[in-house]
Amino acid sequence: MTNPQALRPQALHLADLSTPCLILDADRMDRNIARLRDRLTDLGVTLRPHLKTGKSVEVAQRMMPTPQGPATVSTLQEARRFADAGVRDIIYAVGVSPAKLPEILTMRREGVDLAILLDSVEQAAAVAQASREAGHAIPAFIEIDCDGHRAGVLPQDGDRLRAIAAALSQGGELRGVLTHAGGSYDARGDDALRACAEAERLAVVTAAQHLRDGGFACPVVSVGSTPTAHRAQDLTGVTEVRAGVFVFFDLVMAGIGICRHEDIALSVLATVIGHQQDKGWILVDAGWMALSRDRGTAGQAVDQGYGLVCDVEGRPFGDLIVVQANQEHGVLALRPGSEADLPPLAIGDRVRIFPNHACATAAQHDRYHVVDQGSDIVTAIWPRFGGW
Repeated sequence: MTNPQALRPQALHLADLSTPCLILDADRMDRNIARLRDRLTDLGVTLRPHLKTGKSVEVAQRMMPTPQGPATVSTLQEARRFADAGVRDIIYAVGVSPAKLPEILTMRREGVDLAILLDSVEQAAAVAQASREAGHAIPAFIEIDCDGHRAGVLPQDGDRLRAIAAALSQGGELRGVLTHAGGSYDARGDDALRACAEAERLAVVTAAQHLRDGGFACPVVSVGSTPTAHRAQDLTGVTEVRAGVFVFFDLVMAGIGICRHEDIALSVLATVIGHQQDKGWILVDAGWMALSRDRGTAGQAVDQGYGLVCDVEGRPFGDLIVVQANQEHGVLALRPGSEADLPPLAIGDRVRIFPNHACATAAQHDRYHVVDQGSDIVTAIWPRFGGW
């Protein structure tokens, strides 16, 4: 699985790049992938990586155990792009709408084992009808609500689970149950994270048993979030784990305690363009168009503003953060209460900014400039895509 658009620049350095732009530390990324893969192997389950964070063929190649998958996506655009690149085992892990079923059927006829997600009898009936009309059974997962975070069926609601499975069986195929412990992002401390992981596991195992007791096969039991994937102690009854942001990590994950700043593989390269000395400000050319408006650390113990500022090698200055983000201006200042001195950054100097939320920041850019840890040499440029 190769991408002909990927470029190998000749002797390109960070100082040569037009800013703002996205920097990807390949060494850190590879360590992050190996860390989770090894952990899940020890727990006896398969990693089905979520490709929505990277939205890049090159990143996907490193995350998946084989070029064909397995993989998770969050949009049909992702499903199509990765299918075109050779991925054949995909879960589209967002509740399906009937209007998307024709495209799903098209990809399935092309040899892609694309499974979908639903949590209602109405969706199941629409999938069954489309399957009958096409003469092709669409496989679907029933989404389980493990923590009240988002969508899904409560795991103890056996009647609703069996009604959905019965409606789906009129033409479609029940592939299994799936949940996402989104509430784990609000957990603090290892004990709380382990409790989230166990609640996630118990929810899908319970739901799967309700379906089996009703005579429905439930071969796949799927869980997934980066925090619970890294803190689960027991995955009995689970067949696979989905996670995505672990590939890059970010400040939210560091604030939860899942990674260190030294593990964050993604940053935005910016250039100093001015000072407001009376305010203690340093201005850079990366505003919310480059960083996003995500403020995911605002409710954590350490508020990182719109991003943590590092030197050009990716080492944090300490208390220097992006305190304000306008469209194309970022305002750097020391966090409130800091007794540190502003670093002596001159106009034209480069900095790197760690993101609060890797998915949101990466979505502002169309390519990754790939470097090795501690090096300013750009070894590759990998395109990324967006859209739905």
